[in-house]
Amino acid sequence: MEPGRRDSLALLTDLYQFTMAYGYWRAGRQREPAEFELFFRRCPFRGGFALSAGLGECLAFLRAFRLREPEIEYLQSVLPSTMEKAFFDYLRTVDASEVTVSSVPEGSIVFATVPLLQVKGPLLVVQLLETTLLCLVNYASLVATNATRFRMLAGPDKKLLELGLRRAQGPDGGLSASKYSYIGGFDWTSNVLAGKLYGIPVRGTVAHSYIMSFTSLAEVQPRTLKPLDGDEPVDFLPLAESWLRRVCQTLRVPHDRVNHGELAAFVSYAIAFPHNFQGLVDTYSIMGSGIPNFCAVALALNQLGYRTVGIRVDSGDLGKQAREIRQVLRTCSADFQVPWFATIPIAVSNDISERSLEELMQEGNEIDMIGIGTNLVTCPLQPSLGCVYKLVKVNGCPKLKLTEDEEKMTIPGSKVVYRLSDATGLAFMDLMALEEEPSPRAGQEVAVRLLGRSEEARRVTPTAVEILHRTYFKDGQVCQALPSLLEIKSHAHASLSTLSPAHKRLQDPEPYQVAVTDKLHLLLHDLRRSSR
Repeated sequence: MEPGRRDSLALLTDLYQFTMAYGYWRAGRQREPAEFELFFRRCPFRGGFALSAGLGECLAFLRAFRLREPEIEYLQSVLPSTMEKAFFDYLRTVDASEVTVSSVPEGSIVFATVPLLQVKGPLLVVQLLETTLLCLVNYASLVATNATRFRMLAGPDKKLLELGLRRAQGPDGGLSASKYSYIGGFDWTSNVLAGKLYGIPVRGTVAHSYIMSFTSLAEVQPRTLKPLDGDEPVDFLPLAESWLRRVCQTLRVPHDRVNHGELAAFVSYAIAFPHNFQGLVDTYSIMGSGIPNFCAVALALNQLGYRTVGIRVDSGDLGKQAREIRQVLRTCSADFQVPWFATIPIAVSNDISERSLEELMQEGNEIDMIGIGTNLVTCPLQPSLGCVYKLVKVNGCPKLKLTEDEEKMTIPGSKVVYRLSDATGLAFMDLMALEEEPSPRAGQEVAVRLLGRSEEARRVTPTAVEILHRTYFKDGQVCQALPSLLEIKSHAHASLSTLSPAHKRLQDPEPYQVAVTDKLHLLLHDLRRSSR
């Protein structure tokens, strides 16, 4: 969500939130203390974890939450005319000044059923927050998780560029995708506005349309370029042409078959950006034209003291082509005695998916940078994370949603969640306990009940115990310093490193254990029995 638009988010909700609010108000229950939890029921993409994101946006929304006069007037126009006017007077006083929000730190690894957010406050107010908080967390966490999966497939050394703005679900979707894919492990974005708003490094190359717009060498204007360490401009076009003849001879490519419009485009772009020249080589024939033209221009730049920054391929068998291109670069490096030429970075794009990226990594490649758009920002393998926001306590009474669908049952009561780690430093269990229970301690045995299993209590002995949630919002203000986007990104990397390889597998991961204490298990059992 763009800065400056958060002040209008109080109406970014479902209509029934206001009809429920009216029901609470009519019954005199609007100020009853209540607690909701925001969580998801299944890990996305059939994986074993998710990456939490969106907390910063949620806190900004809460700070600005109030209903101004134009919004009140609109509500009066769409809600039933039988509603008492005094209710709208009450809405004019509503804000988040009595709301408390605890959350896992943004960028933390999270699991099914474990709350991402715990929201406490007056019943009417915390009810009104539901839809907006879900909107701000759901997609953010989904795309951050998707980006993390791409990063895990690519490995730590490949550079990843997010370039999905043109395929995103609207401007807000595009900005969110850029922001949260960066948290998830991407290095750059092509989205200029995201770079400005969030400080994400931006990168870009050139499109096929630029290459295709040139037909002949006569279109190159201007033609001169100053050497890096010289004052007198050099006519760059004949220099590139002379290098093209030498390259074609070395590569045994017919000089007369090289596309001169493509050469003109490369020369023109190199003159405009001598420090940042990158060639898109698949507009025509990669080996018959694109690569010879690129090498010629890159070697001409080298003669004047400049280094090209890379090659991009946007079609075909990317792995095979990258290997062939690398061999050409090595050949030119050796033949023309330009050592750095062999290591020119090779970038690829072309509707890259999890599956195609996995295949690229398995076969081995010479790729240095990967641009991913559609399959990152639209999350086609799972278009929604499915977070829910459920009441767990009201007016001091734990609440349980009991349904025939076991998966949709909630965990009642005010809770503290602990992450338990073993002697290797890896997390092996998230343990939910009632707020009044004593904390488990490192090195001491604790009885637990695994969720979703009917077996007897088991006993575990953690080596380390971490309280998962921190209080971020209280008395209408953010009460804890928020990290920068880069710090969140670093935390996400560190959080992921605490999971075992079995839990991180992208296919058929070993399920991470989520458990409750005996006391919470007994409360859950009693509420289930009394509700039948």
